[in-house]
Amino acid sequence: MIEQAVVSLTPDAQTRLKDLLAKEGNPQLALRIFVSGGGCSGMQYGMAFDDVRRADDLVVDQDGVQIVVDDFSAPYIRGSEIDYVDSLMGAGFTVHNPNAVHSCSCGSSFDTGGDAGEAKACGCGH
Repeated sequence: MIEQAVVSLTPDAQTRLKDLLAKEGNPQLALRIFVSGGGCSGMQYGMAFDDVRRADDLVVDQDGVQIVVDDFSAPYIRGSEIDYVDSLMGAGFTVHNPNAVHSCSCGSSFDTGGDAGEAKACGCGH
């Protein structure tokens, strides 16, 4: 049985991340993806460049782009796909999470239906 990847990148997200990481000029930089309590649906995503690896981090290397996920966040985003979207509403990275049973229209807040609490009305301005 093949274990499901914690997270993966679409080709568009991978290309964009490679460009952004190259501009930073630090070969140790990776994209850190994490979740935290809050947001209008109970949990929210966060992303940042990080050059620190902690003992409990999971590191995914996808064709030269490293993605780092802490062990708390991993179960909430397991199987997710990071995409880069450039639309009339703006450009940016978005998470397609198969674990989310409810997402807010802002795209950064979600509920897995577990112990994250009840979904709340969208308060993200959309």
